Amino acid sequence: MPYITFLFLLFCLILIGECRKHKSRKRRWSGAVESYKHGAPLTGKRMVDNTKSRKLKTDNLLRVDDHDFTMRPAFAGPAVPVGVDVQVESLDSISEVDMDFTMTLYLRHYWKDERLSFPSTTNKSMTFDGRLVKKIWVPDVFFVHSKRSFIHDTTTENIMLRVFPDGHVLYSLRVTVTAACNMDFSRFPLDSQTCTLELESYAYTDEDLMLYWKSGDESLSTDDRISLSQFLIQKFHTTSRLAFYSSTGWYNRLYINFTLRRHIFFFLLQTYFPATLMVMLSWVSFWIDRRAVPARVSLGITTVLTMSTIITGVNASMPRVSYIKAVDIYLWVSFVFVFLSVIEYAAVNYLSTVQERKEKKLRERLPCTCGMTHPGVMGSYSEEDVNNTGNYGCMLEENGAMKQQRMMVHLDIEENNQITGHVGSSAYSSMWVDTHAIDKYSRVIFPGSYTLFNIIYWSCYL
Repeated sequence: MPYITFLFLLFCLILIGECRKHKSRKRRWSGAVESYKHGAPLTGKRMVDNTKSRKLKTDNLLRVDDHDFTMRPAFAGPAVPVGVDVQVESLDSISEVDMDFTMTLYLRHYWKDERLSFPSTTNKSMTFDGRLVKKIWVPDVFFVHSKRSFIHDTTTENIMLRVFPDGHVLYSLRVTVTAACNMDFSRFPLDSQTCTLELESYAYTDEDLMLYWKSGDESLSTDDRISLSQFLIQKFHTTSRLAFYSSTGWYNRLYINFTLRRHIFFFLLQTYFPATLMVMLSWVSFWIDRRAVPARVSLGITTVLTMSTIITGVNASMPRVSYIKAVDIYLWVSFVFVFLSVIEYAAVNYLSTVQERKEKKLRERLPCTCGMTHPGVMGSYSEEDVNNTGNYGCMLEENGAMKQQRMMVHLDIEENNQITGHVGSSAYSSMWVDTHAIDKYSRVIFPGSYTLFNIIYWSCYL
């Protein structure tokens, strides 16, 4: 009985398997008939989707596996001509502190590699992305004096390879590069800077690879909307020459040159105009009374400290160069004018102190003439003579009495001179120094000198 049950179950399993095979053959046959209706040949074999075979579409067509692409085209033959053109997308930044610039550009290479030629009835090119670039030979161009560079990879690597039936190749990539720029700041901020981006083959000398601009100056194109906040882009142009390395030989080098002229308006507002105002503010002390010591000292110190702050702020945004810049000349000359205005008041105050000491000693030597009259002599002195006698004699509260006492002291001085036989200028007149004259001269000399300096400065640098 158990044997009969076992045989029955085995028979059922075989029957189920045969049914499934029959249904599979029927389904496959229906698909083949349907494909035949759409133009495919009716065969009993399984259909192959050729569109999913990348090797059949690309590698076999270009015969990538049939050649050694680690070698350059026409190896051991003449140099491979590689044409280059560049489209500048943007000039991102110029850094005076780091002395470099950042540029985004499209770099395109043109050459011929007969190993990539393929038959074509329509003479149409094939375009690929960066995956095929890793399997074939491409020029090893790099940026000389570059600090940082990268190929954009959003959303995929920005690389394009276009192959033509006769073997001509176009290789394009989008690159952002930061390169050094040797800047001369001797005329800063009234300067113009010329920066250069240099391209060169890293491994192949001029005997193996001839790098050249594909269309001369027309090989370089720029976007008209490119602009910088501090600079005016004057012109782009291309050059090429040979570069020699003692250990490896001669190489073709391509140059992208562009000239930048700095905008002066920003520095006029932030540097030159405040410095000029500080110098003019220091001149106000010449019209303040010499006895107002706190007012004149505080004004002088304030202008000196402000000029120091302006100089520090300008130098903080500049590289530490060992030569004098144009802005340094203007700021330091302005600082000297402000400093001299403080020294001028120190001189005035010192001479005033010396004069007061001499007057005090003279008052101690002369007798007091309060209440005395000198008939016949009063009429011979004018009001101006009275005012010029100085602060001698007894100090009275009323102005009229003070003038009279000054006149008496002046008369006593002349009488003493007549007794001692001194005729002409007296000892008092030799001591008299009008300290106000220094302020009067400064009111003219300081503005005139600073105006002359500005005329010479702007005529030299503009």
